[in-house]
Amino acid sequence: MSDTPEDQGRTGDGTRAVRAGLPEPVKHEPTLPGPVFAAHFHLPGEATGPYLYGRDENPTWTLLERAIGELEAPGRDDVETLVFASGMAAISSVLFSQLRAGDAVVLPSDGYQVLPLVRAQLEAYDVEVRTAPTGGDAQLEVLDGARLLWIESPSNPGLDVCDIRRLVAAAHAQGALVAVDNTLATPLGQRPLGLGADFSVASGTKQLTGHGDVLLGYVVGRDAESMAAVRRWRKIVGAISGPMEAWLAHRSIATLQLRVDRQNATALAVAEALKQRPEVSGLRYPGLPDDPAHKTAAQQMRRYGCVVSFTLPTRARAERFLGALRLVEDATSFGGVRSTAERRRRWGGDAVPEGFIRMSVGAEDPEDLIADLLRALDESAE
Repeated sequence: MSDTPEDQGRTGDGTRAVRAGLPEPVKHEPTLPGPVFAAHFHLPGEATGPYLYGRDENPTWTLLERAIGELEAPGRDDVETLVFASGMAAISSVLFSQLRAGDAVVLPSDGYQVLPLVRAQLEAYDVEVRTAPTGGDAQLEVLDGARLLWIESPSNPGLDVCDIRRLVAAAHAQGALVAVDNTLATPLGQRPLGLGADFSVASGTKQLTGHGDVLLGYVVGRDAESMAAVRRWRKIVGAISGPMEAWLAHRSIATLQLRVDRQNATALAVAEALKQRPEVSGLRYPGLPDDPAHKTAAQQMRRYGCVVSFTLPTRARAERFLGALRLVEDATSFGGVRSTAERRRRWGGDAVPEGFIRMSVGAEDPEDLIADLLRALDESAE
């Protein structure tokens, strides 16, 4: 694992997660105040102060944004965090606030399946979109003259990894901004701003909140002017988190280190078990020492995530396997405490084989989970 300077502080990840964003203690007040449900605030006189209108700011967002900022960039006071209604709202806010007609942007060709829809909208606004795979730092080949480089590492769902420091250095040398989708890694697995990126963007729907009951996104950035544009975009489109969702997210962050460590360790055990099965091909998990991405991942990641991907021989075999599972839910998304898996090709947006499975490893006992997987593999062979 690689430590960046901000990693070398005096507070461990568990302590930081438990206490992140909490207000100063006040006698008889809760340690984490409840959600503030307010469309407007008392505002006599001039329109000044932190809370003017519910689409612009909310005290519950403020505490959550503070917490996320402490996780993504511990020890730094030169970053700003903004929360959004979803991960796609956060992604869109960066892309559409930073790009103008005539600009060029580089996107991963193997990234999140909604990116092709984003590409079509960008091109409708006369933004040139270039794509290249995550693996092998291939985005470098199409970077020349771009305004923004969008990195997704590890990529979803293929789990390829690129050298973020290398790509950031090349982009900055050409005057380009760099945004990193940090959803799969979480801030406990990887800190893009510490690797030089201008933006760290993520879907808080996934492992950050970890219970499959919240839609949320966030952007953390280093440059005040760029973040002001992101904030303005949020205000214009109104892509804001509800106070209850923000409060649930903040509450859930307290257990992030516990969940991440358990799920990451179990994901490695699951990957090791699947390696032994002859019907499994294309197994990927960055934490496996023999994974093609492991060497690069080990230089920039502190934990390797809870997602394992692999391929079964046919669509029918994959569907029988999913149907035979008892502890693993057939559902989309990832990062929750309950394990999920799905045949990813059913959505039609990922260039993966028909039998490709994306599995999100939860917090179940690893022995029980592995036994369920192996049993389902046996039964699905019939």
